[in-house]
Amino acid sequence: MNRMFAFLAAAAMAAAFSVQSARAQEWERRPDPRLTGVSIGVGAAATAGYFAINDWKWHWSNSSGLTPLATWGMLTIGCAAVSPMVGTVVLNRPLTNREAGVLIASCVVPIVGGWLVNAAYDQHPEWEAQAKPVRAVAVRKHRRMR
Repeated sequence: MNRMFAFLAAAAMAAAFSVQSARAQEWERRPDPRLTGVSIGVGAAATAGYFAINDWKWHWSNSSGLTPLATWGMLTIGCAAVSPMVGTVVLNRPLTNREAGVLIASCVVPIVGGWLVNAAYDQHPEWEAQAKPVRAVAVRKHRRMR
């Protein structure tokens, strides 16, 4: 019963922390909402990878010789490397510094990391030189002269 209560309390806290305040003027500086889905998806895949390495058991009993800390470190680095790649594919454009930082911080400190990086960029707008990503420029091929 205590475990179920602890789980429900943790779920309620996570839901409370996911509520955003309503500040209309900051919406232009917020990362694209599709990146939230990317962050959740890649984080869930990393969590599934952790349990897959542990033979799908809750308590650590892996026979491969990996420690829980080493496995957590490998999967955190993998999540931080893969999430900006997936975000670039989903948005079909290069990520801004803020968007990449939010995705990477969400891998290192789940749920809170992305919010902290976003708040840091709100306080220091000079960190991001370009507010909008640069579009790719089409290059014309020159014809040969005969």
